[in-house]
Order: sequence, then structure tokens, then C-alpha cells
Amino acid sequence: MAFFCLTNIYAQDTAPVSIIPQPLKMETKTGEFLLPEKVVIAYDSQLKAQAEYLQEVLARSTGRVAVLKEGKDKGNIVLLRDTVAVPVAEAYTLSVTKKCAKVVAADANGAFYGIQTLLQLFPAEVYSVSWQRNTEWKAPCVEIYDAPERPWRGLMMDVARYFYDKEFIKKTIDMMGMYKLNKLQFHLIDDSGWRLEIKKYPRLTEVGAWAGPDTRRLGGYYTQDDIREMIAYAKVRGVELVPEIEFPAHILSAVVAYPWLSCTGVQHEVPTQHFISRDLLCAGKETSIEFLHNVLEETCDLFPSAYINIGGDEAVYTRWEKCPDCQALMKREGLKKASDLQGYLTNVVAEMMKKKGRTLIGWDEIIQRGKVNEQVVALSWHNPNDTLVATKTGHKAILTPASHMYLDFPEKSIPGEIQAATWCPPISLEKCYSMPINDYSESSTTIGVQACYWSDQFIHGNALQEFAPLHENRSENYAEYLLFPRLMAVSEVAWMKQSKRNWEDFRQRVGAHFARLDNKGCHYRMPEPRIVREEKNADGSITFTLTTDVPGAEIRYTTNGRYPNVHSAKYTAPITVANREDLRAIAVVSTNRYSLPLYFAPDYSAYKAYGQHVFGWEPLRIQPKPSNWRFEVTGKVSGNGAYELTVIPTRGDNSVCLGTMKLWKRNELMAEVKADKTVKAGQQPVAYRFTMEAFEAGTPFHIELEGYAPQGNDTSGMIFLRKVE
Repeated sequence: MAFFCLTNIYAQDTAPVSIIPQPLKMETKTGEFLLPEKVVIAYDSQLKAQAEYLQEVLARSTGRVAVLKEGKDKGNIVLLRDTVAVPVAEAYTLSVTKKCAKVVAADANGAFYGIQTLLQLFPAEVYSVSWQRNTEWKAPCVEIYDAPERPWRGLMMDVARYFYDKEFIKKTIDMMGMYKLNKLQFHLIDDSGWRLEIKKYPRLTEVGAWAGPDTRRLGGYYTQDDIREMIAYAKVRGVELVPEIEFPAHILSAVVAYPWLSCTGVQHEVPTQHFISRDLLCAGKETSIEFLHNVLEETCDLFPSAYINIGGDEAVYTRWEKCPDCQALMKREGLKKASDLQGYLTNVVAEMMKKKGRTLIGWDEIIQRGKVNEQVVALSWHNPNDTLVATKTGHKAILTPASHMYLDFPEKSIPGEIQAATWCPPISLEKCYSMPINDYSESSTTIGVQACYWSDQFIHGNALQEFAPLHENRSENYAEYLLFPRLMAVSEVAWMKQSKRNWEDFRQRVGAHFARLDNKGCHYRMPEPRIVREEKNADGSITFTLTTDVPGAEIRYTTNGRYPNVHSAKYTAPITVANREDLRAIAVVSTNRYSLPLYFAPDYSAYKAYGQHVFGWEPLRIQPKPSNWRFEVTGKVSGNGAYELTVIPTRGDNSVCLGTMKLWKRNELMAEVKADKTVKAGQQPVAYRFTMEAFEAGTPFHIELEGYAPQGNDTSGMIFLRKVE
């Protein structure tokens, strides 16, 4: 069979084939496969679960109840396992002719991926949860050979900061399988909640799984039966559930349940607001080691995964430095600093896991805090170059840098974007797709790619959450909005060689998948209209030619700088405006499905020396008596160090009186600068200098600044923030 690489090659008179992730090799043929009224699925005996999966999908959307025939290769759809024809793990061939569709794979995962590619050849309605009676169920004839570039293609779901029920996790697993992602890191433990039932320590879920008063109680947990159900569901879809039992930090929920686990024994409460607790698992107590052993014993008995994740990130060692038990252990083991205790704990657990045939995974701190004797896998989340540490120390790595793979960051920072993490810049679909990663080989240090979705935004206090009596699922929709379509980019980055990636081709294929997501009932962020051409005219006006990446969508726009809606003027031809900022445009699919606006951010380049714009005032914001301006600086305060806040009046005849400035981390006062100054447009700006000493990533920061204009409100201005050292 002859194959060639897919590069936008389609047969004549057929619709474009838009498969994600892009197959390794594909040849399109003339003709189409029409799904018959009476479908026969013939399957290898080892692929029964995958055949039943396909039977269920087709019955739900097409109304055709397929007949399953085991051990035969004659059917309209054939699923075969053949390690000679396809010797590579998770690989498959798919041959679609006018008579039948045949998947041949090395294993069950490969067969499932072949099914997913076949489904992507059918109309988008094949994913519908209800019978679509007026759809012609046909697929183009193709010959495909496909295999993953990397063995680890993952997603981390944070169910500890915010609890998602098992049905949503199963839906997420289903979406992962659809795009050939194969590892779900289950972040089960954090300061804000313990989500895994451990029979030996019932208070972990009786107490540690819940936060807040009864009337506003947050939380939940998975029973061991829930876990078994999700593992079985994931196995059919080629997804391995990897449990994360976090320590020594991010374990306050366990300390609340059993205070003797910490160095101090102090009783705490499970927090309702996100923060990183300074209470660590006490490394010096025999009871702590026994606790770890027992918890991991039950975890290993429950999860068949070859990997166990121990977290290991963001530990602050002040408790260990003062704890007599920890200090005594350091002396016995000859450890020089408290951080070496983390390496000691990692070695203890690595030895436990080795006896069970499991490999230890953790965030990259686990190979940076003391010498680790056994080979482990580090999740490189700070910097892609941190994989070099793994190389030098004989460990493996998974790339999950916050700069490209943290999907709790927004795609853009435009008006109307939902609340999301801001301690790093936004991650656009294109940026996610562009993440560099070396091609894989058996000797490669980096075994794959993983996206991360953190849920701490839901416990910052002002994000919408579910209300169970009304059966609302707003937080789940919110999560999907941030995950999609970027998870498709993660899929392709993980599946194929970097040298084969093509952004423009991928962008076009993504557009064809929005209808598939709609039919799956999966929420997503619709892309705003895109500028095809921008022309400066002789009179200084600007003419824009627009398009949308959403098939079938209209573009609605305004030319007065105001936010458009579904009833605004319909785009039919290039638009001319006096200033770029006058144009706003949205993509509209329906009255309740539309994008954020095409937006031109104000130009602050003249003020670059003052840092990032954080606040602006106009006359209507000015009071005649002292009052506080409150504005968020999350993401602008990006670490410990010295900062300068600069106040610059730009217009108006009235002066502004400025008083005390305060920096807050959540509700904790971090810095205060007292002042009594007056400033006016045309005069020197006023600067406040302060120091940040206890930065926490993912934590909200805001500034309160006293400002007023007693003589009148004819004043406008801007405030900037920069890190000076």
C-alpha cells in the first residue's frame, strides 16, 4: 500500500478531510463509504470493548443498531488486531473503501484511535447524543497509517481545588480519547480538599473533603467504587488514570483531618480561598512515613497505572527548619539543609513504589531537592529547559511548561474574557500549538507532553459555581471553555513530529471541529473574527477585510468602539473606520453562541518605561473626598522583589490628591506605602516603591490607592506597575 504525508491533499469533489491530530500518512481515494441501514461490526475477540463502544456511538446518533460478530473479518466495519501488520504500540491502519471500513491495530488503544479517525470522517452529527434522522452517513474513501510520536500525551485535571463529579470526569476522558490523549493525571489532593476515599483513614474524606459552612459547603470525593468505574471507562478509551497523592506541601486537607501529620500539630480548617499552606507533612515522624505507606498502598491497589504521582512542588521549608523531629532526622541522615528532607522522602517513597513495579512522577522540584536514587519522571512546569536537569541526573521528563501548557490561563486578555489565571501571560491557540519539543526516540529524556488545568479560580470567591438543587453545571462549562479548542493543539503537539506541524493547516482543521464539539455537548471558546487585510487610506482612515474561522458563522460589527451584539450590522464587505479602535466585531453562530469581540488594545508604548498599565481614571471615577481606587494586579506582580507603581495624570485642569497605597494578596496586606502628594497633568508623575516578599503563583493580588480631586473632577490619567529588581 502506498502512503504519503498529509499536507492539505484532498481528492477532487470531496469535502476537506479535517482529522485531529493529523495522521502520520494518508491517501484519499475517489468514492465514499455509505453506512448501510443494517450495520455489521466484525471484530477480533480482544477488541470486544472497542466494538461495543462503536456500536453505542452509531446507535445513539445514526439510529442504526449494529450487529456485532466476534472472530470474523466480514462486516461493514472490521476491527482487527495484528501485531505483524502493525507492530507499533497504539498505531493503526484505516482503510475505507466503498464497501467497508477496516481498522487494523497492534493493540486495543490503536484500534480505538482508528475508530476515532473513522468517526472524524463521518458528518459532525455522528457525535450527537440523539438520533439525527436527516443526515447522510457517508465517509470519504481513504488509506491511513497512523502512529503516535510520543508515549505520554496527557492532561492534568485539578479536582482537589474544585471538585468535579465522576460524570464530568468521564466526559473529559471521552474527549481525551476522541483526540488520542492517553494519560489523565488525577490531581486528587491539595490544601483545599482530599478527594480519594482511603479506607484506613476515613477522616481524610469525612473532614478533609469539605470546606466552608453547611449552607455554602464546598467539596466532595470519589469512593473507591467511583474510581474503579472511571478506570474501566478510561481503559476502553485508551486513557490511563494516574493518581497524584501530593506531598510534602499542598496537603493541608490531610493535616486538618489528622493534625499529627504536621510538624506543629495545630488544628486548621480546610480553606475556602486558594493559598499555599506552609504546613508540610512532617518528615521526621515515623507516623508520617507510616501514613504515606498506607495511603500509597491503597492507592496502588486501586489504580493499575504504571505511574504514581507524588506532586512535590512549592514546598516552603520553614516548618521543617524549626521542627525537632525533622532536625533530628537531618542529623541522623547527614543532611545539610531542610530542603534535602524532600529528597529523603522522595527516596523513601520511590523505594516503596519500586517494590510494586511502579514509576514515580512528580513536578520538577522532586529532582531538584536532594539526590533521588531511583529513576523518576519530572513534570517540567517552570521552563522547558528544565528537562536538561533530568538528562544530567539520569531521570525522565514530561514537558508541561506554564508558558504553553497551562490551560487555566485565558487565550487572550480582551474585554469580556472569563476569569482565569493571570500570573503568566495568556496562551493563545497558536502559542499552545507552537510549543517546541524534540522528536522522540527510545533514548529520549522527554517522554511526552502534558497540559494542565488548575481549578483554583473557583475558590477565589467570585467565579460562578454549580448550584446542585437546580442541577446547574456552570463550572464544568467554564472548564471546557478554557480547555477547548486548545486541547486539540495539545493533542497534535503530543501526537506528531514537530517538523510536521503546520499552524495554518491546523487552524483550518480546527474550524471543522466546532460542529463536532457542539454535537458532543462540549463547550469551547469560539475564536473572534480575524483580520485578512488592513489598509491605510490616503485620508488616514483604515479599511479592514475580515473573516471567521467558524464555518457558517456570520460577522456582526460596530464602528463606534462599542461592544457589538448579535443584532449589530452584518459584515458583507470590507469596513472603513477613522481609527483602528473604532472597529469591534464578533463571530455569531446563533443568538446564544458567539465570540468575544475583535479588539485593538490601547497603545501604551509611549509609557513603556513605566511598566504595565494596571488602571486608568476618567472624571466620573473621581470623588471630591478621600476614597480608594481598587484594581487587580494579578500577573503584574509576578514574583518576589521591588516594584514601582507610577501615577500619571494625562489630561484636565484639576489636581489629584494621592494618599496611602496598599498591596493585598487575597485578604493579606503585603505592603503599605504612606504618602500625601498632589499631581496634575503636565507635572512629574508620582511613584510608589514597595517590596513583595511572599509571592504565591496563582494567587490574586490587588492594590488599593487613595485618590481624590477636591477642586473638581476635570482629570484623567493612567497608572503603571513595573518590577525594578
